[in-house]
Amino acid sequence: MLKQYLEQHNTENGQARLAAITGTVELTNLIPPTVSYESRGNLVIIGPNAIIAELAPLFSEQLNSVTLVCTDLNAPVESKSDTELPGSIYYASQVEVRGFLGAFEVSCQLETNRVNLSQVAIGINSFDIVLDMTQKGLMTEEVPVPGYYPVGRGYPKLAEVLEEIPGLKGTFDKPKYFRLDSDLCAHSSRGVKGCERCVDACPAGALSSVGSEQTGHHIQINPYLCQGVGTCATSCPTEAISYALPDAQNTQNFIQRVLAKYEQHGGKQPIVMFCSERHESFNVMALKTMPENVLPIVLDELPSVGMDTWFAALVNGASQVLFLASRRMPATIQRVLGQEVEVARSFLSDLGLEENRIQIAHIEALEEVVLIEKPLVRKATPLEGNKRQRLLSALDHLSSHYLPDNVIAQVPAGAPFGSVECASQDCTLCMSCVAVCPTRALHTKGDSPGLLFIEQDCVQCGLCEKACPENVLTLKLQMNWDSVSRQNAVVVHEEEAACCISCGTAFAPASMIKMLTEKLQGNPHFNDESSLRRLSMCEDCRVRDIFTDLSAHPEKQLNV
Repeated sequence: MLKQYLEQHNTENGQARLAAITGTVELTNLIPPTVSYESRGNLVIIGPNAIIAELAPLFSEQLNSVTLVCTDLNAPVESKSDTELPGSIYYASQVEVRGFLGAFEVSCQLETNRVNLSQVAIGINSFDIVLDMTQKGLMTEEVPVPGYYPVGRGYPKLAEVLEEIPGLKGTFDKPKYFRLDSDLCAHSSRGVKGCERCVDACPAGALSSVGSEQTGHHIQINPYLCQGVGTCATSCPTEAISYALPDAQNTQNFIQRVLAKYEQHGGKQPIVMFCSERHESFNVMALKTMPENVLPIVLDELPSVGMDTWFAALVNGASQVLFLASRRMPATIQRVLGQEVEVARSFLSDLGLEENRIQIAHIEALEEVVLIEKPLVRKATPLEGNKRQRLLSALDHLSSHYLPDNVIAQVPAGAPFGSVECASQDCTLCMSCVAVCPTRALHTKGDSPGLLFIEQDCVQCGLCEKACPENVLTLKLQMNWDSVSRQNAVVVHEEEAACCISCGTAFAPASMIKMLTEKLQGNPHFNDESSLRRLSMCEDCRVRDIFTDLSAHPEKQLNV
């Protein structure tokens, strides 16, 4: 449908658009990793009597079994007797559903007993498919898990479900949409919890924080619940979670090639419009209201590309970036996309550029879209590095041509950009912050007691602030448009080194040794002069001194 529409235009921009879209090959993963669902065709329909009794016969011939769960205990079946229904009916309260296609556990209260209903109804541990006709839905995820159809709450539509459910028998493979690199994750370190952007951004309930303070926390993705929406990858500031189908870098390169081919065929003032593959009719409807220099970039999911890709398009010739969205999208997707667009627009505003160069175009209100056709200064060299480096490279290119009013600018709440301030008079240089920093934005000076900070690498995860035992660190949201100072390591705090009284080697901050000496005076384990004196020794000399003392005074071995 989309290709047919593009072929209808004979203007220079229309022909250039057709050549760019149809003539650019997008690189994707040829054999992505997958997960498999096993469904035997056991359906459970949950809801009010009058509704589920009418639905049951529609599935009885195609599926293995149909079980009915009536949630309206005061309205017995009137139109048909229980024996006429193609399946068992149970009058239940406090119904709970969890799982996914092929593995749904439905627990409920039957009279005085709490039961796993599938064991009672069909003699196995789980149902395969759930048709939920309750008004609010029994599973709360905004994007339903595979095999769960909350028709009662309005979406999907019953007609779609009647067509889809009968085919859900057998083995079904689904791609693992994401890669997770725990080494890059800013969620937790050494028992301290920090960034939770991905968990908050998932509308499918597939991401969770697991573990404890003793064992440590980590992000876990349930591949059976994951629907590949992309909001987690968009929200992740460190690229610990990345979209794998297709790879984000491949998508970005594809867009750059489309823009280059559009220009090569004589196209002018291109506007990139991201749109969803599953809504092709909406995509065509939107294009009919827009000029022929709007290039549709079709994605599996709208939030699967982030700010690095948006700004890459702007510095590679696009005049504007649009997102063809709907106000009926799940609230979490709208929130995450809206937050990212807000941050991106704040960058444009800092540079004196039109905020509408990055804009959400709602299919319900296309007349409100403001089009901008004047391109920005193009970047001569390709963007390289990881997600954050590509974004900042694009922003630095723009700031070199469109000077920001303020070198240090405010950013919206929650943005992963900023600095760390230290109340240095109270800092003991214990390096707890360094131990938990996931990006090495905070690191040691090396040759002397000191704490260094690189603003460009700070994602404002909060781990350092929470790990500091002296509470001297404070996060400060901001965008530093001075790329040199943003990328250079600056001294947060440094002080004189304490030198070992035995060998003269610098081994610790002088203030720390002084503080320990003062605190441990009078402690029963440090009740002699030699124990306190060892605090002023390096580790090697301290060990040698202990063994020398034990050798000279054997009776002290009884106290070891």
